[in-house]
Amino acid sequence: MADAEEERGTAAETAPAPGELPLTENEAEHALDGMETDAPRVGIIMGSKSDWDTMQKAGDVLEEAGVRYEMRVMSAHRDPELVADYCKNAQMRGLRVIIAGAGLSAALPGVAAAHTKLPVVGVPLTSSLSAAGGLDAILSVVQMPPGVPVAAVGLDNPKNAGHLALRILGSAG
Repeated sequence: MADAEEERGTAAETAPAPGELPLTENEAEHALDGMETDAPRVGIIMGSKSDWDTMQKAGDVLEEAGVRYEMRVMSAHRDPELVADYCKNAQMRGLRVIIAGAGLSAALPGVAAAHTKLPVVGVPLTSSLSAAGGLDAILSVVQMPPGVPVAAVGLDNPKNAGHLALRILGSAG
């Protein structure tokens, strides 16, 4: 069986010749799939700097497996344009999974899923500001409208989000 690069070609081989139509978005994605890259494969985003140490546990799982990742702080409520831009461009930049952790209303995973075709894993987080003990975050992550799927792991359990991301990456070939 031919290797992936031969099957899909390289970006240079699939670029349009002068006078030809440019690649469609789907064709461009497949051309990029065959390219070797050092780009992160998983994006870990969180709503607050106070969530960093907790969400780093997902990064630890990925690092142990040799999977590159990046971490960013961005709020679905305070920086909605930043979240939208990050998620819209994630696949083009080489990401294959987004892990999103947030507490309270936990809108970040749903907003991320609304702006990407990539799988999004939501991590509900407890917050000292919540009287609901994290139940508010759990319900916000799992109650998504049709067409905006978010996989959810347990409360304060980014390790499982890291493990799920590894399974998703493994099934993607």
